[in-house]
Amino acid sequence: MQSKYTLPILAVAGFLFASYTVVSSNKPIPVAPAVAAPASAPFKSFIAGAGIVEPKSQNIAIGTPLAGIVKTLSVKVGDKVKAGAPLFYLDDRDTRAELAVKLADLAKAQAGINEAKASLADTQSLSDLAEAITDRRAISSEELLKRRNALHINTAKLDSAKALVQQAEAALATTKTTLARLVVQAPVNGEVLQINIRPGEFAQAGALNTPLLVLGNMDQLHVRVDIDENDAWRFDKTSKAVAYLRGNRNFKADLMLAYVEPYVVPKKSLTGDSTERVDTRVLQALYSFERSQLPVYVGQQMDVFIEAQDYSGDGSPL
Repeated sequence: MQSKYTLPILAVAGFLFASYTVVSSNKPIPVAPAVAAPASAPFKSFIAGAGIVEPKSQNIAIGTPLAGIVKTLSVKVGDKVKAGAPLFYLDDRDTRAELAVKLADLAKAQAGINEAKASLADTQSLSDLAEAITDRRAISSEELLKRRNALHINTAKLDSAKALVQQAEAALATTKTTLARLVVQAPVNGEVLQINIRPGEFAQAGALNTPLLVLGNMDQLHVRVDIDENDAWRFDKTSKAVAYLRGNRNFKADLMLAYVEPYVVPKKSLTGDSTERVDTRVLQALYSFERSQLPVYVGQQMDVFIEAQDYSGDGSPL
């Protein structure tokens, strides 16, 4: 009897379990709460854009005019430097050896001038003696001609020796310039934001995807705001603008327009919104604010709202 009812009981239990699974799986999945509440616009009509914090001088990617091994790094991240301050030194042993050779060449060229001057003085005195003889029978015309020609030759040798000194000085100046170029200096007053090179590593010259060092003037910060090309016609340079710190909308700052780059560029700064278009172009406006207003860092994103005027259907302002 038990085996007679076992199969129907299992069938009923499987049906009930399947029904429960179907019903429970159809329940709506609760929406996960946002990590931080998004900022809301303080204006009735506005243009919203994502902003990137950058230094007043923009991010200066420091490179090197000459490739070589880094010998010494003179700064660290966060250091404030003056224009002309050394940032790092490249290996200069071969250049200093070349400098010693150029100095020796210059000394040799200068000695050649002294030698040419002595020869010219000797020839000049012999020529003067010959020219001072009043009786031409005392000296042959051939001897007189030789002394005159020797004077011209030694004068030319002195000019040649002076030219060699100029050439040696130019070669020395070239080597000194090369030696100075092995010391990479700060182009402006600023703060070291990032270092991607270490002593012993090879510093490559030219444009790099990852700069050797990033420098920026942090006296005042700028926010580079991407304004969608569809909203560019609504943008007004005199309108008010407010920036909110992403992650905490309680931190905000009133912005002042620094300048607008009138060239519309492809959008590069992405917010991660699922509805965001990546195949659009944006007008970039740069606003300034004091560094003490917000606890922000260079490269951080901000939510920016720019007040805009409402327009009617025919395009006239309300």
